[in-house]
Amino acid sequence: MQRHMSLVPLSHEHKRLLFVCRYLKKDAAAYEGFPLETQARLEYIVKVFQELMVPHIQKEEYLFEKCVGKKDAIDVMVKELQEEHLVISRMYSGLAESTDPDAAMDLLATALETHIRKEEREFFALLQQELPHILEELELEHP
Repeated sequence: MQRHMSLVPLSHEHKRLLFVCRYLKKDAAAYEGFPLETQARLEYIVKVFQELMVPHIQKEEYLFEKCVGKKDAIDVMVKELQEEHLVISRMYSGLAESTDPDAAMDLLATALETHIRKEEREFFALLQQELPHILEELELEHP
């Protein structure tokens, strides 16, 4: 299914975040300009959360707000996704105190990847099917 234009910016951010997930995993492959040392990866995830993840979650929360209360299936999924946002945020916040930051980053990456795939494959498809008029309104509000 082709992505609705109002969701494309979120999908582009998801693509960037999926790269972050690959980079944070224990079995990350070397990639030019991305050192695999623990401290470098920790510094990178802090930067990504501040610059990309926080605004991204804010955009999604805005989307959730516009969609909630219209269809039960969407309400259920929004609740799940909001809970996942909290879990991911807590995992990120716990990185600094972790005794095994490599394992903590791997867990965070796995949780974030699963969450993104759920949004892309399930939630966005459901929105496009059930609430296309809401997506049209979003496009007008946020061109």
